[in-house]
Amino acid sequence: MSPKTSRGWGGEAATTTLVLVRHGVTKHTAAKAFSGGLGGDNPPLTQEGREQVLLTAEWLKPLASSVSTVVASPVLRTVETGELVAGTLGARLVEEPAFAEIEFGEWEGLTFGEVAQRFPEEMKGWMGATEVAPPGGESFDSAQSRVLAGLSRVLETHAGQTVVVTSHVSPIKLIVAHALGAPIGGVFNMELSPASVTVVSFFSDGRASLRLFNALPVARDPFAAGTF
Repeated sequence: MSPKTSRGWGGEAATTTLVLVRHGVTKHTAAKAFSGGLGGDNPPLTQEGREQVLLTAEWLKPLASSVSTVVASPVLRTVETGELVAGTLGARLVEEPAFAEIEFGEWEGLTFGEVAQRFPEEMKGWMGATEVAPPGGESFDSAQSRVLAGLSRVLETHAGQTVVVTSHVSPIKLIVAHALGAPIGGVFNMELSPASVTVVSFFSDGRASLRLFNALPVARDPFAAGTF
């Protein structure tokens, strides 16, 4: 496949586009509880979550001719999401460990309110500084390093291609912040719905462009209870 090119303010440059899909709901998503990577409970998608992903996969079906690879975080819910998307698009599925969710340590499985009640000072510190990690967990700063390393690998391996990535809230936000040149603290100001689609293009001259953020198939109501 020859590299795609994009002509914009910076002229012509090869384009690699990542279609970032957040996983569908799990028991923790529905409960609005912290759910980390492989070090946590690692719950599967619920039936509702599978249905959400299938709607999104059908919505992405026009990309089938240009997408040969779906890259998934190795966490169960994102592998399941990747399998559903890859099956719909007729693409192969590969895993990228760097795109796993942040580890939340002792907060795993607890709701925001429960954490605020049981760990008030730790929660305050975590919300105020990206270098602060939950007890036994991982900070946004630490996660950024591994996510961007994974991003570099994907951009090198799939240069000039369109790739679907099934991942989680934190890695997707970190990739968006990086693409925009925004401070890492911007992750606290973004919302991503289950099975939503975010699209970022990266150019060979170093530029990046956010094309779409937190989009849902028209069959789903973005203001439905439990979406946010």
